[in-house]
Amino acid sequence: MTEIKLADFLGSWERQDAMPHKGLPEFAFIGRSNVGKSSLINMLCSRKNMARISSNPGKTQTLNLFLIDKKLQLCDLPGYGYAKVSKTQREKFARMIRHYLLERPNLMCLFVLLDLRIPPQALDMDFINDMGEAGIPMALIGTKADKLGKEALEKSMQAIRDEMHKTWENLPPFIISSSEDKTGKEDIWNFIFEACKAFKPSI
Repeated sequence: MTEIKLADFLGSWERQDAMPHKGLPEFAFIGRSNVGKSSLINMLCSRKNMARISSNPGKTQTLNLFLIDKKLQLCDLPGYGYAKVSKTQREKFARMIRHYLLERPNLMCLFVLLDLRIPPQALDMDFINDMGEAGIPMALIGTKADKLGKEALEKSMQAIRDEMHKTWENLPPFIISSSEDKTGKEDIWNFIFEACKAFKPSI
């Protein structure tokens, strides 16, 4: 099993061009509010409270950066969708996220998290399609797999694939995960380490 020796929270920013360490490969995580981003990052890094967890949607409101073993970085992005914030704030988050995804020079992959317990949501599909059109390298992570039995899990995964095939010919990689029982931890890290092999610093 992959175990991280050093995982440091570097800080929070509202603009990607103010963020440090552009010379290291970076992997970002996003999804609807309360999909389990922070829990997943904590699980990947074997830390309980490195990424802040809240039961209230919209807790993450900045670009939160983590340095892993001084070799790569993870970025926890604000969630999209429902959040108890104003329309002005939601628009600000959207601009922040889009600027980061389009301009961050060392971004290797965007992990889009989907809650496996619910049917494919238009909000998720619209975001995924938008990122595909923008050419953002992307992989999907299905969260909360421990909440479903084998048959229900297969049905959920197929529903997501069927919905995506309406607009995608070749689907992005799809990893199943659970922060509770660590399902998918090794698969996600293997994906990250393999992607790092292609990293070429731009500065």
